[in-house]
Amino acid sequence: MYKSDIEIAQSVKPLNIDIVANKIGIETENIEFYGKYKAKINDYDKIIKNNAEKISKTPLVLVTAINPTPAGEGKTTTTIGLADALQKLNKKVSVALREPSLGPVFGIKGGACGGGYAQVIPMEDINLHFTGDFHAIGAANNLIAAMLDNHIFQGNTLNIDKSKVIWHRCVDMNDRELRHITIGQGSDKNGIERKDSFDITVASEIMAVFCLADSIDDLRKRLGRIIIAYTNDDKPVTVDDIKATGAVLALLKDAFKPNIVQTLEGTPAIIHGGPFANIAHGCNSVIATKTALALSDIVVTEAGFGADLGAEKFLDIKCRMAGLKPSCVVIVATVRALKHHGYSHLENNGQDVSKFKLDDKKFDLSIENIEALNEGLPNLLQHVSNIKSVYHLPCVVAINAFPTDTKIELDEVEKQCKNLGVNAILSEVWSKGGDGGILLAEEVLNQINTADTNNFTYSYDLKDSIENKILSIANKIYHADGVEFTDNARFQIEVLNKLGFSELPICIAKTQYSFSDNAKLLGAPKGFKITVRNIKVSSGAGFIVALTGDIMTMPGLPKVPSAEKIDLDKNGNIIGIF
Repeated sequence: MYKSDIEIAQSVKPLNIDIVANKIGIETENIEFYGKYKAKINDYDKIIKNNAEKISKTPLVLVTAINPTPAGEGKTTTTIGLADALQKLNKKVSVALREPSLGPVFGIKGGACGGGYAQVIPMEDINLHFTGDFHAIGAANNLIAAMLDNHIFQGNTLNIDKSKVIWHRCVDMNDRELRHITIGQGSDKNGIERKDSFDITVASEIMAVFCLADSIDDLRKRLGRIIIAYTNDDKPVTVDDIKATGAVLALLKDAFKPNIVQTLEGTPAIIHGGPFANIAHGCNSVIATKTALALSDIVVTEAGFGADLGAEKFLDIKCRMAGLKPSCVVIVATVRALKHHGYSHLENNGQDVSKFKLDDKKFDLSIENIEALNEGLPNLLQHVSNIKSVYHLPCVVAINAFPTDTKIELDEVEKQCKNLGVNAILSEVWSKGGDGGILLAEEVLNQINTADTNNFTYSYDLKDSIENKILSIANKIYHADGVEFTDNARFQIEVLNKLGFSELPICIAKTQYSFSDNAKLLGAPKGFKITVRNIKVSSGAGFIVALTGDIMTMPGLPKVPSAEKIDLDKNGNIIGIF
């Protein structure tokens, strides 16, 4: 019988965190302890400044995936297992990850600590409060909201139009009831009544700013230029304008230090920041990645959801802003998930697949089915082609192994990947830890040592118009036939052009389940267009957000949330987290 993730995690005796930090050259006096097994890295700024040349030369491996399905892909598990395998090959390695959000932990998606024998620990701490970073980010966001509304209440000397306040409050929880609210109700003492809404903390621009700033000074500048409202004559109002920047920076001072923990096998893991990839840019902090590169001989990191979201934003936004250049990209897939894409594609095209269903929603993915696999494989192959042909980066496919996979199915995946000039490697890190990732690690090292990464390019030029940058992503990455802009989106583009934001990179908010903006179009759909319904600027983060489909910045809980299973046992240990 398989152990649960938390049972596996709690069965391992962690190393004291100073021992883990020492592995990559961090002296004990340079870490700030949060108990025995968690710490923050002090002097990260000196580490980055003193190792600029090393940072530019240390291999950086990006792990991404196919479009996610209910069958699971195991991207974080593969990321952690690959780092453990590289450590077994005597590499001085660290893994750089995002922090989990409480919303998905208590909802349905889960945490972000990996699974099986490829996890970061203490997983229950990391998945819950960790070192308090998200609480600080939420408090910073809500301080701005409070000061903004207080300014309006106390006389509104900036002439803010209360109907043009665009800064939302946030909470790190899935709570659909907060999507649309009215504040300031009651007597005049309660403030100015207006419509408002909440975002989940990971959708706050503070989170994006936090993760893209490369120093405290840069963080201050980015915070200060965040646009939070517009005046009655349509001039932007910033955090600097309401004199909130200093107080917000003070709230984030300690949170801005990267966190260090460890994998089950004692590999150093630097975990910091965590914007969602479907509504934000989906990468851990720049300073965490650079700290890892400064201290290691190879770094493994990941980006959220499928490569059309996380990898695109990692490459076009984070790498561009931070001056990073990946050495290799690993795309994670499972036979089960590919068959799910295949069945869904067949069903969408009018074929009867009822005999392959367990119920109205779930397919039986344990049965060998080459037809379904071949219908789903274009999703993987399109991601592979994008990485190789658009970004010109070396690429490896990691097949995350399941017991129900058959040799015929695995051989088919390997054959079709080879036709694109990419090797597909079976990864067994979930069941075997680092030992199950040795072949994958060797292939990654081979790609790093033999491939030329000097050809790395972006999917668009910053000097292109806002419309053309969005069109480039849609055409090159999603393989759409074009982009349709609503009248509202076109008006907003005109405003951003007048305000001087036209040369910022693009962050597309889109469903994670499909290359398209329709979550039901799985596989590698053709003959569709992307509809952009709203455009806004995240002036602090330094990118333009294009909203498509029905993307929401505040998720809701499912009918049976994971929170119902979480508890304490009689010994005070947390149980039920995966």
